[in-house]
Amino acid sequence: MSEFAVGESGFLLDGRPVRLLSGALHYFRVHEAQWGHRLGMLRAMGLNCVETYVPWNLHQPRPGTFRDVGAVGRFLDAVRAAGLWAIVRPGPYICAEWENGGLPAWLTGESGTRARTRDERCTAHVRDWFRRLLPAIVPRQLDRGGPVIMVQVENEYGSYGSDTGYLEELAGLLRSEGVTVPLLTSDGPEDHMLTGGSLPGVLATVNFGSHAREAFATLRRHRPGGPLMCMEFWCGWFDHWAGEHVVRDPAEAAEALREILECGASVNLYMAHGGTSFGGWAGANRGGGALHEGPLEPDVTSYDYDAPVDEYGRPTEKFRRFREVLSAYHPGPLPDLPPPPAVLGAPAGVVLTGWAPPAGVLEALGGPETLTAVPPTFEELGVTRGLVRYTVDVPGPRRPYPLTVRGLRDLAVVYVDGERAGVLTEEEPVLEEPVAGPARVELWVESLGRVNYGPRLGEAKGVTGGILHERQYLHGVRARGLDLDAFADGVAAVPFGTPPGQAAPGLYRGTVTVRGAGDARLELPGRTRCFVWVNGFNLGRYWSVGPQRSLFVPGPVLREGANEVWLLELDGGGPDRPAPRLLPV
Repeated sequence: MSEFAVGESGFLLDGRPVRLLSGALHYFRVHEAQWGHRLGMLRAMGLNCVETYVPWNLHQPRPGTFRDVGAVGRFLDAVRAAGLWAIVRPGPYICAEWENGGLPAWLTGESGTRARTRDERCTAHVRDWFRRLLPAIVPRQLDRGGPVIMVQVENEYGSYGSDTGYLEELAGLLRSEGVTVPLLTSDGPEDHMLTGGSLPGVLATVNFGSHAREAFATLRRHRPGGPLMCMEFWCGWFDHWAGEHVVRDPAEAAEALREILECGASVNLYMAHGGTSFGGWAGANRGGGALHEGPLEPDVTSYDYDAPVDEYGRPTEKFRRFREVLSAYHPGPLPDLPPPPAVLGAPAGVVLTGWAPPAGVLEALGGPETLTAVPPTFEELGVTRGLVRYTVDVPGPRRPYPLTVRGLRDLAVVYVDGERAGVLTEEEPVLEEPVAGPARVELWVESLGRVNYGPRLGEAKGVTGGILHERQYLHGVRARGLDLDAFADGVAAVPFGTPPGQAAPGLYRGTVTVRGAGDARLELPGRTRCFVWVNGFNLGRYWSVGPQRSLFVPGPVLREGANEVWLLELDGGGPDRPAPRLLPV
């Protein structure tokens, strides 16, 4: 068996110097049937290694409940079959523009800011998780015939905290559970990040998008010896809803890559292929500059990242530029590109034949209703991704007063006595028209994605402060949650009727007939905010504010002939709503 080691000035494979040319590709953002193609694209670009995170919350939705942890092992087997090495970053925190940075909402709801410290209430759960996860990784290490050459301890911890005892405990846990390959940390190339996030005896790496020489000089102040590695070379960036689509000039990015390699360093392209945050798992950031305390900025469903391999798996101009740079570091001719995936043969319209109002969907698929003095949060109701209906009565008779929702996260469609009265947000929490009593108020509150980076990590969702009429808190709140996971077993229990003749929120059901199944994109003209499932596969969130204008439908999701479509419209959509349609990518 081979051995991978950290030498005094570089990496060693069986005692011989080796440079890591790695690319990030998240198995959870690519349909499993397309892993082989995407890994082949990385090899063709000139890479010899792939890096992936592991999102804890995807695999443990509730305490004691685990879901397809075996996917990690299957992906690593695909990596080995593709002739690549693997770097695994199991967290437990991963960032990755992923819901809650990969931490389960039930964990941060319970532990709050104690998460990512050595507080026993958090680390006990981490130990249980790693003992379930690591059996998928340990047997697949290089010294046991597998592809795994390094494992990361936490992720960019120095930009969050300074509890190095927590990092030491994680490193010790990895070792005690059988990780024998080198461990590493990754942080920004700043003194406070490297002092807070690195560990003695563990390889320290840095993350940046440019100015490699300056970044490595900072690293050398902290680590005079050992390999140089940019663990995240940010060759693109991600998008926020209602923002601009971010791109980076391919020639400029290629020159930044060349500078890293000219420093004698190893590199991991972040991202080599971004993929898609299927299932509503996209995270969010807080604006407001370096403090990350400003308005919520939810991430779009596409994680294209302006990567060299685009969301659909196609090579871009950046791919060609990077391939040219990387070819100089390859021992022979680069492999050819793999055959492209099949593409949808012809456009196809979705025919929507059934509809159920939100209340009917909630009754069929929602959790139990609670009655409490103050509104419970999503976490208290066990809702991760989805929405909660809050119902409260305004006593009367009383004159019209402003209705305010304090601590709203993130968006509420408000109904007063059954009539839509407006949309509230964290920044605009007061209903435009005052409300007189008596009245019944319904708030359908939607989470737009949990923060995945910064000091607001783990903040609760829902109504976190209270509902006020003038200055008076309204008590006696009924709440019921609808989690997106409730759709996993289908919608057979939902009482569908005929779709309404006008725009309306609710769950729509229909079919699309496909000829020539293959990769497609779903256009949703006239829709506002919705989630879409095709044959039970959740494509993610669509929002008319852009910049994303369609949803990616992987070819393996589709089948020849009729395909079932569910569309959960959360706002109602525009008055003129053409039918959704599938188009070739």
